[in-house]
Amino acid sequence: MKLARFERGNGPEIGIVTASGMLPASGSLPQIGVDITGLIAAWDRYGALLRDFEIRGGAAVPMEALRLLSPIARPGKILAIGLNYADHIAESGMPTPKQQVWFCKHDNAVAAPGDPILLPRVSSMTDYEAELVAVLGASVKHVSGADAAAAVFGYCVGNDLSVRDWQWETPQWMLGKSFDGHAPFGPWITTADEVGDPHRLGIRAIINGETRQNSNTRHLVFSVWDQIAHLSKAMTLSPGDIIFTGTPGGVGAATKSWLKAGDTVRIEIDELGAIEGTCVNEA
Repeated sequence: MKLARFERGNGPEIGIVTASGMLPASGSLPQIGVDITGLIAAWDRYGALLRDFEIRGGAAVPMEALRLLSPIARPGKILAIGLNYADHIAESGMPTPKQQVWFCKHDNAVAAPGDPILLPRVSSMTDYEAELVAVLGASVKHVSGADAAAAVFGYCVGNDLSVRDWQWETPQWMLGKSFDGHAPFGPWITTADEVGDPHRLGIRAIINGETRQNSNTRHLVFSVWDQIAHLSKAMTLSPGDIIFTGTPGGVGAATKSWLKAGDTVRIEIDELGAIEGTCVNEA
């Protein structure tokens, strides 16, 4: 199932993406509400209801007649791992980490999958990072790697936008990773049962039609399961938390090719879809 949050003039709605368009679900099933985090937390109660609704179908809304929103409006946690593809580590000139390197992005960074990408007034060094995003579906603490898969609700396409001079001026990356609108993800959540093993998906960043990043999630240094297991040793992970799982080689920092106004940034992941935004200068 591809579960989306969208609007068409009357506030946020939840829908199911099909080959014919969007099946609006929250209008027909008001009990599910319009908050995907709450829906994920109550999936045992509503999941079968939504699957039956998808099978029964109905009148689909054309995708061009609506605006996709970020699948989760305000995730409780936005966690991101650094240096997690061998080719990105090599181009960064850094050794392969023996331990996972984590930072956070804050909820002000959340953006819809088609929103403009804001280039901040205080920097000319904004960069793109194509990433697989995992959405937590269960509350877990001290979960094993073997059991981590069961904690994932689904997957999205993400762009871990980074303001490099702000990121590099201190050992802590949080400020450079948390500028407004710098965590677009979507275009919807593809549920984990539809994806299966997430470590086999082609991933690409395409800037103005030029493919800059082109890899596969099988090249992750620390798997999605390793990431969840490690994080859960420190904190309880909750339904609706999201994890940016790392970016492959080809980022702009490697060649000092920073994003500029008018650039179009498209991030694609096989089976999950694509997100795309045009860069604009901050007002």
